[in-house]
Amino acid sequence: MDLDAESLASLKAAAAWRDMSVDDYMKSVVETATLMDIELAAFVQEGIDSADRGELISQEDMEVWFEARYRSAAAE
Repeated sequence: MDLDAESLASLKAAAAWRDMSVDDYMKSVVETATLMDIELAAFVQEGIDSADRGELISQEDMEVWFEARYRSAAAE
């Protein structure tokens, strides 16, 4: 992978902080990002499928849902 010096230094620092080799750290990051994208794609598809069935959510309900997710993420 071709990284600029600053990105490479950050990569090495992050791997060291986790007490991992750069290769192991990169594998972990790729695995995590891939799983997150797969989960997001499935979540979005559920929403599309729901909308296709006419199961729509009001703007107010969506705002409440987003606020709950924001609070949950902030608590972590």
